[in-house]
Amino acid sequence: MLAREVADKRFRPTKFREGYDQSEVDAFLDRIQTTLAGYEQRRPVDPLTAEQVAAVRFQPTKFREGYDQGQVDDFLDEVVVALRQHGAR
Repeated sequence: MLAREVADKRFRPTKFREGYDQSEVDAFLDRIQTTLAGYEQRRPVDPLTAEQVAAVRFQPTKFREGYDQGQVDDFLDEVVVALRQHGAR
């Protein structure tokens, strides 16, 4: 997975069902992007670990727009795999 893929990732918004807080997800994606960019440049600085990504929890939204929880969770699962691959190198 490349940092650019994280930057380009979009999630379906939710309106009338529970979702994840968009600003929290976006901020965490920024940290993931920084971590992957560091690996791409062969100089990661304070990289996120696969365990940190797997353990992250976001504030749920109700009655306001959020990101689809399933889509976010599925994408984070992909990130965990990618970070484990970097850790194995």
